Amino acid sequence: MRRLPPLRALEAFIRTVRLGSARSAANELGLSPSALSRRITNLEEFTGRKLFSRSGQTMRLTDEGRGFYDAVAPQLEALAAAVESQSENLQLMRLRLGVMPLFGTQRLFPRLGELRERHPRLHLDIDTGPHLIDRVGDTLDAAIALTTQPDPGMYSVQLDQNTIHAIANRDLVDALSDKPDETELAKQTFLVHTDMPQSFEAWKAGLGIEGMQPSAIDHYDSGQLILEAAAQRIGIAIMHDDHLARNNDPRLAPLYDQSVASPYSYWFMCRPADLEARPVRIFHDWIVQAGL
Repeated sequence: MRRLPPLRALEAFIRTVRLGSARSAANELGLSPSALSRRITNLEEFTGRKLFSRSGQTMRLTDEGRGFYDAVAPQLEALAAAVESQSENLQLMRLRLGVMPLFGTQRLFPRLGELRERHPRLHLDIDTGPHLIDRVGDTLDAAIALTTQPDPGMYSVQLDQNTIHAIANRDLVDALSDKPDETELAKQTFLVHTDMPQSFEAWKAGLGIEGMQPSAIDHYDSGQLILEAAAQRIGIAIMHDDHLARNNDPRLAPLYDQSVASPYSYWFMCRPADLEARPVRIFHDWIVQAGL
């Protein structure tokens, strides 16, 4: 049998890379900074690679260290999953996840069966309430939310990049001209998501009609309701191209064939320390690999 690497040293290395801080990793493992450094030194001696460069109290991942992490981290996760699948005494794992309803309906729930098959002991408590980002680390372990730029104190992964479109009932789209007409648009009601307040101004700027003021702007806290309202000719929805494509509603169509970069993206967010909690790590790795 091949000689196994020192597992505690591997754990210290992995946590230091994932948390981006030797001090944070030491705190998580209940070690002193010097004890953590010794474990990583043991791993470097075992592998014959210089994994970190050191300057005083600062440790920076080297190119060799990055290559080692990329090769080893997935194998450790596979080992943990294999042990989990063969262990009868492990308790259920629970993740308190905040999700915007439209993301849940369109993107998350259609794929959750894959996650359950891979990790049958992982269960999700889904929260679609307001202020998801503010509640991460308190009532939520992690969240998937729309934002322009996450808090730098959070661990975050951008899940997509979208364009902003005006979406309306097909009859209204056919009735309006093929090019932006400020006079006609000023007669319309626009529907804007409360979590995307900059979207309407971004759309107007992209079409060069910054001065256009519609008859009304109605705000909704549900993307699904905005799209249904647009389908019912209650107003023109300002939403992402992905929202329209995944909704697949034949009553709806984009207004004007112009793409405008959205200031908003979906992000996965959690506290850096919570990324080491097994339920958070499993869900994070799955959603990134699944490309949701």
